Amino acid sequence: MNENKHQLPAEEQMVPKLTTHIEGLDMIAEGGLPKGRTTLVSGTSGCAKTILGVQFLINGIVCSEESGVFVTFEETPEDIMRNVRSFGWDLLTYREHEKLAFVDASPEPQGHSLEAGHFDFSALLARIEHAVSKVGASRVVIDSIGSLFSQFMDAGRVRQELLRIVSGLKRMAVTTLITAERTEEGSKIARYGVEEFVVDSVIILRNTREEERRRRTIEILKYRGASHHKGQFPFTISDQGIEVQPLSSMKLTQTSSTTRISTGNTILDEMCGGGFYRDSIVLLSGATGCGKTLTVTTFLYEGCRSEERTLLFAFEESREQLLRNAKGWGMDLKQWEQQGRLKIICAYPESLGLEDHLIRIKKEVAAYQPTRIAVDSLSAIERVANIKSFREFVIDLTAFIKAREIAGLFTVTTESLLGGTSITETHISSITDSIILMRYVELMGEMRRGLTILKMRGSYHDKSIREYQINDTGMHIGSLFKNVGGILAGAPRQHIHGETNKLAEMFEASS
Repeated sequence: MNENKHQLPAEEQMVPKLTTHIEGLDMIAEGGLPKGRTTLVSGTSGCAKTILGVQFLINGIVCSEESGVFVTFEETPEDIMRNVRSFGWDLLTYREHEKLAFVDASPEPQGHSLEAGHFDFSALLARIEHAVSKVGASRVVIDSIGSLFSQFMDAGRVRQELLRIVSGLKRMAVTTLITAERTEEGSKIARYGVEEFVVDSVIILRNTREEERRRRTIEILKYRGASHHKGQFPFTISDQGIEVQPLSSMKLTQTSSTTRISTGNTILDEMCGGGFYRDSIVLLSGATGCGKTLTVTTFLYEGCRSEERTLLFAFEESREQLLRNAKGWGMDLKQWEQQGRLKIICAYPESLGLEDHLIRIKKEVAAYQPTRIAVDSLSAIERVANIKSFREFVIDLTAFIKAREIAGLFTVTTESLLGGTSITETHISSITDSIILMRYVELMGEMRRGLTILKMRGSYHDKSIREYQINDTGMHIGSLFKNVGGILAGAPRQHIHGETNKLAEMFEASS
């Protein structure tokens, strides 16, 4: 007897998926939503359930030539069309061209409440089926079932009626999103606690408060018969709708360049073994005023001189301040800006959420196509996020940059003038390829600056601590701090005469 005679071919055993054309969502869903089935989208008020629904329909029309039907139980079609116009979605035109149909079940302003037990869902299903047939829809959005079942008090009745609707939609062979409200974060997935059992997949949208800011996340909680990425993923609402940041979906598959680029300073190039790697991420750490912005300026200026395109994201100084300071160091950045080799983007970190900053940076990079990027400083951005979110931000940003073989120079600020590490540096030092430390050194009643290369993946580098000087011609790296120890610890002290030789002999004897 053939034991496999009732088994379906492998391709027929898999749940077919319908792409939403929301890139991050399709990535964490590993291809899209279950095709021909129903997905529940749950969330509290203001978490973008309706936007996701409309975007799902619009993307189907624009990207796949798939018509859609929007069933509304709360807002009128006119209100919905007006509310999403800011995203550039012209629903009226799609409706006129019969790419989109509305089923208006919104309450009449002076209407009376329906009584449980007398509502016939057959009429509703007939209206949906008529609309689906009229425009040839393959996508349906129902917004929202909380209003639909508001007249029912019995959860068992809700489950029975919802199952009836889901079965009806499945017979129509349409892929459906049904939105549902949660009363508060952490509460039941939907109002009646039974909705998630009837559908094939469940998406939860969250809009949680973290200190003084809100953070939006999306999670696929359930997906019958198919794998998907687990956990919460940050998303934001841009002028193009919902944009998901699928951090855990990123892969360490970037290529590795052996090409070296100049830092703009000959001595620093030699200390790095011939310059930075073309696709390396370099962290520049130091206290305020020790020369980080000057080093960044020199790095970008050298890129402009080499006919590269460079991009600076400044979160602490304005464009005019940066241009003035650079000119004071003998570097005319304005000329490069006018020639299109430099672009400066300045913003306070508090002006946007962390995900919004990330999306903006990515869009600027995609549009401008630079070969060098500098962020001054990451410590400023960290002010607007918690530790986990910030680390995710840096991982996503560095992966994005490295995938395009762009050299990145990021600055972080240490709290202590002498020695110590920054909180930022502690969290992201393992993510970056190279770390350059800049420290103040107090010697003989004088404050001087020192620079050393702490780490440089895949390359020899100078391990000495050299003096870093600033004058009206820019940065200069001088000789070693001889006979001085404890600089990185923030407690420099001069070795007494002969102690250095004694230490050298000690190491020679042990080797």
